[in-house]
Amino acid sequence: MSSSVNKILIIGGGFSGMAAAIQFRRQGVAVDIVEKNPNWRAYGAGISIGGATLRALQTLGLLEQFRQHGYVGDGLEIYDEHGNFLARLTTPPPAGADVPASGAIMRPVLSDIMAEACTAAGCHVRVGTTCTDIQLHADRVAVAFSDQTSDSYDLVIGADGLMSQTREQLFPGAPRPQFSGQGVWRAVFERPDHIRSTVLWHSEEKQMKIGVNPVSPTHMYLFLNDTRATNEFIPPEQQPELLREMMRRFDAPGVQALADQIGPDSQVLYRPLEGLLMPLPWHRGRVVLIGDAVHATTPHLAMGAGIGIEDAIVLAEEVAAHSDLEEALVAFEQRRWERCRLVVENSRRLGEIEMAGGDQREHARLMQESMIAIAAPI
Repeated sequence: MSSSVNKILIIGGGFSGMAAAIQFRRQGVAVDIVEKNPNWRAYGAGISIGGATLRALQTLGLLEQFRQHGYVGDGLEIYDEHGNFLARLTTPPPAGADVPASGAIMRPVLSDIMAEACTAAGCHVRVGTTCTDIQLHADRVAVAFSDQTSDSYDLVIGADGLMSQTREQLFPGAPRPQFSGQGVWRAVFERPDHIRSTVLWHSEEKQMKIGVNPVSPTHMYLFLNDTRATNEFIPPEQQPELLREMMRRFDAPGVQALADQIGPDSQVLYRPLEGLLMPLPWHRGRVVLIGDAVHATTPHLAMGAGIGIEDAIVLAEEVAAHSDLEEALVAFEQRRWERCRLVVENSRRLGEIEMAGGDQREHARLMQESMIAIAAPI
């Protein structure tokens, strides 16, 4: 381990932050986490996980827990809005690891798995707490907190997500998240036996995509991407009926069967799809940003959480490999830039094709090429 890094603060207890905490604790570094959510738990429905992310979870020692509580499989089937079969795409297993090619899990379940690992590793976690000030010094970072305490650290990791306050403070001119023109709707259903991998229904004319993905032996989650002119707020009580109405535009029997199950009390979650790719550098002094704080992506390649978790692993590797922290942070950025750029930009292009009713051959080719690239070592 770098002699200059013995104590770390991680701002944000999401997937990226927790992955960094787990990996640095395995290297013997003292780790504090501050998380503004007093419940320290992710919200939402399911999350699709590619083989590369499963490889990252294996590195963290969490793959078996994922297998136990989630679902792993291979490939995806694509149908048109009428239920006619179009194609089956394989999902190549990632290089350098014996892990499944893809999977999915309930987002709160994965959050709980990682939170338990952080606690077991000996991380010091403070919830309902934020940073109120960060002062950079040559040999340390002085941090003040919302609970009126303060401390100093060898390294601070900003893993506070899309609306990162750490990014705002350190890089006031940095790009801000941009609405993609799409929104995603999610709901959870019991899983019929014939759904054993991702299934997509796509309509060029309606500029909409519907999919299902198993998240456990008994359940699956549905996602629907639609095109929206503006980033508008949709009241939660209206979301079940709006989702049902959109699904009725597809006459595929599988979609209609799911639409029949949606009622006024169904748990439906909507969020606008936004993206962000911050140019290098991602660090200033002894503070570095990871995850959605620098490369938030739309979910078209199922790698948003994955590239953030990979960030944490690579950062820990580079800090351990260098005696000079500045050299370590530059090396981290150089290893991560092209991979994260590919995920963000290719995901954005896939969304553009969907919104424009574009060439489905380009869509399939770009997905396949991206999956091959993502399977490569990090």
